[in-house]
Amino acid sequence: MKSKTSLVFAINGERFELELSSLDPSTTLVDFLRNKTRFKSVKLGCGEGGCGACVVLLSKYDPLLEKVEDFTVSSCLTLLCSIDGCSITTSEGLGNSRVGFHAVHERIAGFHATQCGFCTPGMSVSMFSALLNADKSLPPLSNGFSNLTAAEAEKAVSGNLCRCTGYRPLVDACKSFASDVDIEDLGYNSFCKKGENRDGVLARLPCYDHNISSQVSTFPEFLKKEIKIDMNLDPRKYRWSSPVSVSELQGLLEVENGVAVKLVAGNTSTGYYKEEKERRYERFFDIRKIPELIVVRRDDKGIELGAAVTISKAIEFLREKGDVSMLAKIAAHMEKIASRFVRNTGTIGGNIMMAQRKQFPSDLTTILVAARANVKIMSSGGSGQEQFTLEEFLQQPPLETKSLLLSVEIPSWRPMMKKNGSSSSDTHLLFETYRAAPRPLGNALAFMNAAFSAEVSLSDRNIVVHDCLLAFGAYGTKHAHRARKVEDFLAGKVISDEVLMEAIGLLKDEIVPDKGTSHAGYRSSLAVAFLFEFFGSLTQTNAKATNGWVNGGCKEIGFDQKVESLKRPEAMLSSSQQIVENQEYSPVGKGIVKSGACLQASGEAVYVDDIPSPDNCLYGAIIYSTMPLARIKSIRFKENRVPEGVLGIITYKDIPKGGRNIGTKFFNSDLLFAEEITNCAGQIIAFLVADSQKHADVAANLVVIDYDTENLEPPILTLEEAVEKSSFFTVPPPLRCKSVGDISKGMAEAEHKILGSKISFGSQYFFYMETQTALAVPDEDNCMVVYSSTQAPEYVHQTIAGCLGVPEHNVRVITRRVGGGFGGKVMKSMPVAAACALAASKMQRPVRTYVNRKTDMITTGGRHPMKITYSVGFKSNGKITALDLELLLDAGISEDISPLMPSAIQGAMMKYDWGALSFDVKVCKTNTVSRTAVRAPGDVQGSYIGEAIIEKVASYLSIDVDEIRKVNLHTYESLRLFHSAKAGESPEYTLPLLWDKLAEFSRFNERRKVVEEFNATNMWRKRGISRVPAIYGVAMRSTPGRVSILSDGSVVVEVPGIEIGQGLWTKVKQMAAFSLGLIQCGTTSDELLKKIRVIQSDTLSLVQGSVTGGSTSSEASSEAVRACCDGLVKRLLPVNNSLVEKTGGPVTWDNIISQAYQQSVNLSVSSLYSPDVSTGGYLNYGVAASEVEVNVLTGETTVLRTDIIYDCGKSLNPAVDLGQIEGAFVQGLGFFMLEEYLMNSDGLIVTDSTWTYKIPTVDTIPRQFNVEILNSGHHKNRVLSSKATMPVVKEFCGLDVVEKYLEWKVQQRKNF
Repeated sequence: MKSKTSLVFAINGERFELELSSLDPSTTLVDFLRNKTRFKSVKLGCGEGGCGACVVLLSKYDPLLEKVEDFTVSSCLTLLCSIDGCSITTSEGLGNSRVGFHAVHERIAGFHATQCGFCTPGMSVSMFSALLNADKSLPPLSNGFSNLTAAEAEKAVSGNLCRCTGYRPLVDACKSFASDVDIEDLGYNSFCKKGENRDGVLARLPCYDHNISSQVSTFPEFLKKEIKIDMNLDPRKYRWSSPVSVSELQGLLEVENGVAVKLVAGNTSTGYYKEEKERRYERFFDIRKIPELIVVRRDDKGIELGAAVTISKAIEFLREKGDVSMLAKIAAHMEKIASRFVRNTGTIGGNIMMAQRKQFPSDLTTILVAARANVKIMSSGGSGQEQFTLEEFLQQPPLETKSLLLSVEIPSWRPMMKKNGSSSSDTHLLFETYRAAPRPLGNALAFMNAAFSAEVSLSDRNIVVHDCLLAFGAYGTKHAHRARKVEDFLAGKVISDEVLMEAIGLLKDEIVPDKGTSHAGYRSSLAVAFLFEFFGSLTQTNAKATNGWVNGGCKEIGFDQKVESLKRPEAMLSSSQQIVENQEYSPVGKGIVKSGACLQASGEAVYVDDIPSPDNCLYGAIIYSTMPLARIKSIRFKENRVPEGVLGIITYKDIPKGGRNIGTKFFNSDLLFAEEITNCAGQIIAFLVADSQKHADVAANLVVIDYDTENLEPPILTLEEAVEKSSFFTVPPPLRCKSVGDISKGMAEAEHKILGSKISFGSQYFFYMETQTALAVPDEDNCMVVYSSTQAPEYVHQTIAGCLGVPEHNVRVITRRVGGGFGGKVMKSMPVAAACALAASKMQRPVRTYVNRKTDMITTGGRHPMKITYSVGFKSNGKITALDLELLLDAGISEDISPLMPSAIQGAMMKYDWGALSFDVKVCKTNTVSRTAVRAPGDVQGSYIGEAIIEKVASYLSIDVDEIRKVNLHTYESLRLFHSAKAGESPEYTLPLLWDKLAEFSRFNERRKVVEEFNATNMWRKRGISRVPAIYGVAMRSTPGRVSILSDGSVVVEVPGIEIGQGLWTKVKQMAAFSLGLIQCGTTSDELLKKIRVIQSDTLSLVQGSVTGGSTSSEASSEAVRACCDGLVKRLLPVNNSLVEKTGGPVTWDNIISQAYQQSVNLSVSSLYSPDVSTGGYLNYGVAASEVEVNVLTGETTVLRTDIIYDCGKSLNPAVDLGQIEGAFVQGLGFFMLEEYLMNSDGLIVTDSTWTYKIPTVDTIPRQFNVEILNSGHHKNRVLSSKATMPVVKEFCGLDVVEKYLEWKVQQRKNF
């Protein structure tokens, strides 16, 4: 047989052939796509399979069945060699600007479902894959729609992360394809016009044609021919080979004695165990062609699944055998493992082996142990196959490298034999699985998982347990653990409250998390909750008199809910948006589609790391400290051997003469690199330069830093230590908090007081999808061009010039767009760009870096942690008379933006009339990474502090908290007292109007009663509903702009504001079109809109650019552009009037511009918008109500409904503002409910990956999400009356509630 020498595959229909001899088998698909092809839509968001930014569609052809299988994969985990013979489709392969966009792209754009756009290509592929597979077996019945259901649409993007949108519009875009959805019921979009009939809507909806879509991913004929030519790789010649039998694999493993060998199937383990990517393996054996490993079989004995069967395939097979309830429940639980694009390649055997060898907290092993699964093992040394129970296998020493897991068997259940040898016909099997995790639909490790099986029978109205198996996992133990003492105790017993109490007592002693496990008490309580939920409804008092308590082996649960249905699921999410488009200044005020939305969806939008690398480009990786305060003795590599590809390490010693060691420039300069001493864990020490990003990242992890702490003071790592050592930063007087009223008088007037109460906050990471990145290119005459993903190009520019010691005119910083910022691309982008520029200057070669997610999370700091102590005085009706507050703010090692925080916190707190307010803030200096701006810095914390105090007062007085809030809302007079000039005129204070309007909009008072009724009748689930106001103070900044008209009439607009997803370019284009349209020629403003392009920021083209942030950049940029356009209109009016006189009628825009060029009219105007007292600062108002349900047993929290009303003045673009409101709300939800940004004892961040840091996903947002944008229009001095967009329970659930409940039940029975 002829030997194969190359890999052949297709990308978007194009043939690629690579010689195996020159290929590194550890190369991932995303590396190849981004570095060796022109297809840049595939983004690298995490490198862990945890975000979905790199998702592609993989198609495989089976020549025997002549069938193509299509599924999504995470290209950051998929090895390039593993796609031999496959076809890959990326988002630009679905459609693009050259051949036409796909309906998926156009609907994402039309539903306003893209903001920064970095995640959107991956979302597009996930949606397309769902459509393709829904329509594969049966063509859609309705033209323009898919067989996809609304429920399936919600799950289509459940594994993809998005930090910007809040997910609702993305889900709606996908639902618009579903056959069971009425598009009029979906959220705000550009296809539905109010009052229009369905036919009109469908005519405007981008057409979805299944036949055309299936052609997009048609498997290439040239690949089919290649596959039919049966050729194998010669394992003696190449590092990658694909054995086709167990015996061949055994032989290869024996030959490669002592050589590092990697068995490959899905390679998804590298997402969790990232060190595997850095280890050099000599040989890679692809085991997916070995028949014994891909077997899927069912017979009388049970189910057998080969070890190389993917989790998705296993789910599909188990579902097909749905006549057995246990198998269907195993499949349902398996759907919560990772995300779909990981399950599509991750294997059953791989998951089990991670658990067996590395104690991975597996869900799969727990549920299979409960199902009494067995495993087949091929032992090393040719000793043949062995079989063990899975439980036994997990407890054995790690399986040797030369041994192999072959398959897993799930035995069929048969009733236990009675003592007389006969089986009991009335014996039933109960089987349930349980899981508590941050995300309901998966893509998150569990706090605990469990699975129970029990053989029971009904005897004299009592339920007898004959046998049971109770498996628990992921709670801080090495492997899935059986609670054998509890199993033995329950065997043969009648289930009663007393028996259950005793069983729980045994369980608490048996299921104990290992020392150091996070949330240990909560995890222990989950074991009790799960056991109680399984057996609780089977006690004597709850048992049914008939066999109705068993339904095909499916237990009836009780606890206020029915057992999870195994039938087709229903959609969870709904929404409503009430938006009035303002036509007065058209196209300003219209909800037009975001500029570049389709380009973002198709992946053609260019981000910094998408810019092709210049010739001779080098790549950098940050080396950071792991100690909080230590002397740096040396920097070296492990084994004192320079890793492959490394060209050098840049430190502070490499800063040129005349330059300074400066990494940021704002209030004060901060160091680029630590010098003799590192002051915090996470501080940048050096910048390693190599010939590829992969080599740079691998080498950076091989760096060893020798530290010395002798004669150094202990580091300050807590706020208490900072206070003890008086370690504070000074806040400039203009930024200090100002007391309001007489605090002593207010306290004296109080009828009640709460003294010394405390509140504390942790931190939050930005989780922009695009990490920090920059590209520096040396230019002539000692100049430097830097492409930076930044919100502050001007400050990056100044920092680089200062570091290099060159005049600022020698530096040019260019930023086109940013893949998410949230404040993290202001200060934290500066040292990354400066490091690249310094390395490029030293080596006189281009240098770029794309910071990996772990390093980004460790070095960027995040939101400010803080601790608050307050005393509050109030009347008996809840009216607060005085609030005295002391606040400790953890700024980290340097000031960054921390001096701005006190006033921001106070401003947000002053949404209420506190009577008198005393505010003392200490900005603490600690040996931790400097904290910085994170979306609405200070405002988020200040608003929460206010609400916590209000809640405390309500609890003290036993008065409904809504009444306390209402009585403390400002009057206009008190608003003026607290906010001075920002309060504006009386009609601008719309908060009381919003407060009442929300009650009507959300049926708040009616639902409060419903919540009370629900709580009275439900024991284990409780609901709460709350209405909260918000005030957000805005400060406008000076902003330049330039508008130029080209000879063909097209318009170029320059603004310093950076497009980070907030729709700045879109609003600016609308403003330019409106303002230029005032010339009133024959071309309308809406037509002019198509002629306008906003171009990238360039610090040498437009100076005095400041920072994009604070929710005002769009507004200020629009005003600067309006001034420019006004100047152009003045210059063009004489030309227009002259042409009208000549022609006798209106003339077109193009004619006017042509004539203006002939007359040498200057058609480029620059301006600088400088806000005055009346427009420089104002207040935003909003009110939100949320209804939340908590499972008292497990702490699972569901936001059932959220209603928001926001006063937008007259929105420049309500579609864009709507997205900002929803996205900000969901990010806030993450801060308070999900995200934990934790440090170790040295101050080093340990939640440094998508595995440990969980932002919200589709399944954690409000089930019903309603937003109304109020166009109050009271703000006549603002930019066309616009305003800027307004930006746990687990420790208290389940701990002893079950025991107390059972004790109460037993006592109640005794009393009767």
